[in-house]
Amino acid sequence: MKNYTLLFITLSSLLIGGCSLIKTPPVTSLNVKNANNKNVLVENAETVANPQTITKLDLSNQNLQQIPEYVFNQNDLEELDVSNNKLTGALQSQIGQLKNLKILNASDNQMTGVPAEVGQLINLQVLNLSNNQITGLPNELGNLQNLKILNISGNNYSKTDLNGIQKKLFKDINIIK
Repeated sequence: MKNYTLLFITLSSLLIGGCSLIKTPPVTSLNVKNANNKNVLVENAETVANPQTITKLDLSNQNLQQIPEYVFNQNDLEELDVSNNKLTGALQSQIGQLKNLKILNASDNQMTGVPAEVGQLINLQVLNLSNNQITGLPNELGNLQNLKILNISGNNYSKTDLNGIQKKLFKDINIIK
């Protein structure tokens, strides 16, 4: 507990002073926005003192093969960027736990599918799945009633899947094919 308190005090002092950490080791570091919308770099992602204050998480360009498990414990996360990695298969089903997520960028990976649990992200407004190897889209994407932009360009998705999803979504959604 003492270490968490020290980390929190240190990060708070840096934020108040307008400073940020600059060392960026791969995977173990996070670029986050705190409640004051200031960028903070946390060197050891496993020891984030107050995960409820993280609203934006940038894990792009880190050669990830899957999303680290600690991400799914970030209750107030609104933006998640896992673009330009080496994600394969589909995102983990735990993605559905991120109920406050508004923007999910999983572009430029090697994913072949999308889990049905993405349909549980009721606050999602932007879903970028461009430039992957996606061949099928889950019908549950039609549950995303707040979705404004769906980018599926650069994939070989099923047009039949997309037609079924479009029937359930609002007509003014911007689908980038």
